[in-house]
Amino acid sequence: MEVGKVRSTEEIVESLRDALAGVGVVLPSLCVDPVTAASGEPFALVDLGRCNVRTAEQLTDVLRALPVREALRARVRQVNREPKAR
Repeated sequence: MEVGKVRSTEEIVESLRDALAGVGVVLPSLCVDPVTAASGEPFALVDLGRCNVRTAEQLTDVLRALPVREALRARVRQVNREPKAR
C-alpha cells in the first residue's frame, strides 16, 4: 500500500476476503459492520461474522502455519502501545 494512502473499510474487507481466499479460507459473513458504518465514525468495524467449525479449523491451521508468529505478536504489542489518534 502506498504510504499515506488511507483505504476505505470496504477496501480493507475485500483485501481481507482475497487474502483469506488465497489460503483456502472463506468467511461467508465477512462484511463491514452496518451499525458502525452508519455511525459517522471515520473507520467502521469489520464484522468477521460466523463460520462453521471446519472453516474455524482451517483458519486456525493457516494462522499456526505462519512463520512470523513471534514477529507478528511483537508488532501487535508495539502498535497497541502507540498513542491512538482521534
